[in-house]
Amino acid sequence: MASSLRFLKMCLSFTMFLHFLFFISPSFSFLQLHPKNNDILLSSTLIRGLNLFPKSSINIPENDPLVLYRNIVEKKFTFPGFDDPGYSVEELGHHAGMFYFFFESRNSKDDPVVIWLTGGPGCGSEIALFYENGPFQFSKDKNLSLVWNEYGWDKASNIIFVDQPIGSGFSYTTDDSDYRHDEDGTFFKEHPQFAENDFYITGESYAGHYVPAFASRVHQGNKAKEGIHINLKGFAIGNGLTNPEIQYMSYTDYALDNGLINKDEYERINKLIPPCQEATETCGRTLISLPFLGQNSLSTKREFYQLIVQVACYFFSSTLLIYLSGTEGGDACVTSLSICMNIFIQIINNTDNVNCYDIRKKCEGDHCFYFSGIETFLNMKIVKEALGVGDLEFVSCSSTVYNTMLQDWMKNLEVGIPALLEDGIKLLVYAGEKDLICNWLGNSRWIDAMKWSGQTAYKESPTTPFLVDSEEAGILKSHGPLAFRKLKEAGHMVPMDQPKVALQMLQEWMQGKLI
Repeated sequence: MASSLRFLKMCLSFTMFLHFLFFISPSFSFLQLHPKNNDILLSSTLIRGLNLFPKSSINIPENDPLVLYRNIVEKKFTFPGFDDPGYSVEELGHHAGMFYFFFESRNSKDDPVVIWLTGGPGCGSEIALFYENGPFQFSKDKNLSLVWNEYGWDKASNIIFVDQPIGSGFSYTTDDSDYRHDEDGTFFKEHPQFAENDFYITGESYAGHYVPAFASRVHQGNKAKEGIHINLKGFAIGNGLTNPEIQYMSYTDYALDNGLINKDEYERINKLIPPCQEATETCGRTLISLPFLGQNSLSTKREFYQLIVQVACYFFSSTLLIYLSGTEGGDACVTSLSICMNIFIQIINNTDNVNCYDIRKKCEGDHCFYFSGIETFLNMKIVKEALGVGDLEFVSCSSTVYNTMLQDWMKNLEVGIPALLEDGIKLLVYAGEKDLICNWLGNSRWIDAMKWSGQTAYKESPTTPFLVDSEEAGILKSHGPLAFRKLKEAGHMVPMDQPKVALQMLQEWMQGKLI
């Protein structure tokens, strides 16, 4: 095992606290930083309206002096259930507004910084951390002990896992933290080695909405020279929902090709497509204007995107902000989701309880997967004490957050991508071939339909095999900064089903070898 340090850290940011964990070598220290009071950026109504934690109306940790003093405190602790004596864990601070983990690369501090956003919407990043591409995972003996993940993405990057939006995982909001902490330079004063690193934004599922918006904002901030330059090189979407209008139209074709429905059922369900298209177009006319995109795009979940950007800004000592205008999509977008979702429901109803995330399996467990180990582990008293989350209860996926994001579901987040491609920002879209809900066919179709200068050349480019250990693990199509990959024997969560393949894919993409 390499002797590189492991980090998890937490800080105050954007009118509320950012909580993160920091893995370091065994030493005991205390650090107190006294933040400056800045102008209030958002009213208390907006801040409190963002509180989506599923078990409480307002989450305020009790009996903790840091609520009053607003200090960042560093202290060492041992991560429960992890038996490697070569590492220890330190946590810096309390009162997370947005909770995230940061792990230093096992390979080199000069490796790119990668941020991972889990979808849902409303699912915590811990699902990916413990079951997909994190540095460790639960041991197979089911005793909730942790073992190193041989194919964790921290073997190729310095990686951040974020619980987002607020209310997911351990992220929460507080009642009296409406001031922005001036954290500029804090991280790099301590760890300047990350300031020059390449930066990549990644995520899966509903993060097909988050990732393009985040990438657009960071890139436009760079162009406007707002704060320190963030070395954004690319963004990746795995089995994502990005352009629902095109992707929902692919359901019946995918289902027929994979034997989930027969020809008669195909013809019957296809009659639902025209109403879906019409409803989606109506929803599209409610989309708002994002100044940094210069065109219609995402929703008014401005608070969430402000917070996500601040995670990156903390690491890159920047002060980027997103200012959105317009109004909510409202009932039109919720109606379009209801109409279009009927296509998906009709397909599922014609199957024998198929798992929509992996059609090779049955749907078992609350989310068609058993993630109870995460909730059991992270809700253990000793673990919560180690993480400094007080009495907050970890929920792997929040139905409250899910329901709150319904107005955004059918909105097209492809619209900001062409400008990124034109400026040379790389995009990787990948999909496991066994996923129905965000299937590879729909993802390949919205990419083909996307209008940019390389559209024709991309569509005419050949499909080539992707080899891992001299065996075909999928297919690749690419042109310039755009690459699409369909992966064999994988469902919705590619790094879980094909961990070695996923790690090699990440490495080759960041190294510019996906051509």
